[in-house]
Amino acid sequence: MTLHLGKDCTRQDRDAQVVMADDLLAAIAEGKGIDLVGAVVAGDLLLDRLPVQTVRALPNLPASIQAAIERQGLKEIRVITVPISIRDSVVRGAISTRIKDGLVVIKEPLTMAGTTFEGAVDLSQAAFAGPVDFSQAIFLKEGFFIHALFTQATRFEKTALGLHSRFHRAQFFAPVTFHRAGFNGLAEFIQVTFEKDASFAQAYFRGGTGFSGSRFQGLSDFSEAVFEREAFFMFTVFEQDAYFRRVTFRAETNFSDSEFKGLDDFSKTFFTTEPKFTRAKISGTPPRRGGLQDPRVLYIIAAALLAFTLVFVFVLRKR
Repeated sequence: MTLHLGKDCTRQDRDAQVVMADDLLAAIAEGKGIDLVGAVVAGDLLLDRLPVQTVRALPNLPASIQAAIERQGLKEIRVITVPISIRDSVVRGAISTRIKDGLVVIKEPLTMAGTTFEGAVDLSQAAFAGPVDFSQAIFLKEGFFIHALFTQATRFEKTALGLHSRFHRAQFFAPVTFHRAGFNGLAEFIQVTFEKDASFAQAYFRGGTGFSGSRFQGLSDFSEAVFEREAFFMFTVFEQDAYFRRVTFRAETNFSDSEFKGLDDFSKTFFTTEPKFTRAKISGTPPRRGGLQDPRVLYIIAAALLAFTLVFVFVLRKR
């Protein structure tokens, strides 16, 4: 199913060619790929309405997905065997797996770059066998990826996430980037596993944020991120280098019982309140409130430079 509408297409023209979610679901069930650009999708896309398939009939699944199937003892699962690309579009309804147990396996690439989701997106229990791209997407409501499995590269770069983002116990088996992403509500990354590099550089967290119990097995980069509300990294393990350079924490910050096994870089990090590093395993002295970006420190530096300049000018005049 293919529909490409250019930027010069009017809103009335887009509404006249609206794509119904039920038609997308029917195409997926029939093994037809989805390729939409600049389209409007109406209705709820409910993936639990897809037919189930026996696990025995699904060879060549990634080892991590196969392990999850065996661990849960699943005999039947729902599978999407076609690529789905909905770019620079508007999805007016909800997208949901609507399952709490089991898996919905998406075998091919999923591309949602630049798309606005007006309804909730709940891809919990989804297992992505191909790459996933939500870069520059806009979530106006919830974005849930609870227990989701990401086996290939995943992109949420410059993505605007809405009221509540939840990745509880998700697993990323390949690099993932949230570079310059904006979290406009509560952001939960509780007990998440990042097996490869994870980037949250320059991300903006407007609401409370939790990474407690998560494990970063590759490089983790939070450089220049901003946390407006509480940030919790309790019992978080950083297996490789962790970069928190120039990060701004404007509320309670808790790294208690965290463990840094590689380089821990908190250079020029600014804390509004005293951060907690109780029982944390960190090299050197844990960072304290303030930092080089603390206005008080900057005033002292400015005063010292002014004094030095005045003395220097006085010495020159004496000569």
